[in-house]
Amino acid sequence: MSEETRAIRLRRLGMRSIRRGTKEMDIVLSRFAAARLAALNPEMLDLYEAFLAENDQDLYQWISGQIAPPVRFQALADDIIRHGATAK
Repeated sequence: MSEETRAIRLRRLGMRSIRRGTKEMDIVLSRFAAARLAALNPEMLDLYEAFLAENDQDLYQWISGQIAPPVRFQALADDIIRHGATAK
């Protein structure tokens, strides 16, 4: 099996950002992906991929400020709030 290229990974993560379980997270994560995904380094892409594996209800609570995200996702959640929740 061939190794996934960065371009393919970005497209895959972009699609996973758009096709979520809830419309709210579709909107926020698709905006974030469009604004920031290409700029993330490999380690941050790994973290974002782990973030996407989490339950949408948890993600929504983290992004909306209802509850604090786990420490490992805090900086990423802050970045998503800045670039995903407020982008037009």
